[in-house]
Amino acid sequence: MESTRQAKIARLLQKELSEIFRQQTAATRGTIVSVSAVRVSPDLSVAKAYLSIFPSDKAAEIIANINASTQTIRYELAQRVRYQLRKTPELAFYIDDSLDYIENIDNLLKEN
Repeated sequence: MESTRQAKIARLLQKELSEIFRQQTAATRGTIVSVSAVRVSPDLSVAKAYLSIFPSDKAAEIIANINASTQTIRYELAQRVRYQLRKTPELAFYIDDSLDYIENIDNLLKEN
């Protein structure tokens, strides 16, 4: 059960992370990274961000680069939310493959 505070912080982090990734991927043509969901732990110390990456064949490479620069992303996030949050949570990034899963199910249903 997610508290109201967790939900508000998750929405704030999702919005700010989306803007960070939008600015970073503006330089790389043909790649889109969007934050599909953020889950915050009950003590607000850890945030898990689920990323949708297009095209999905580059997803493993991009998520590896993002995980390598987690501290830089956290610092930039802290600068953006410094007036809303006292401490910025630790970040963990995961690939959200729900769109690929849905597409796979659609293809299987069309075959039958």
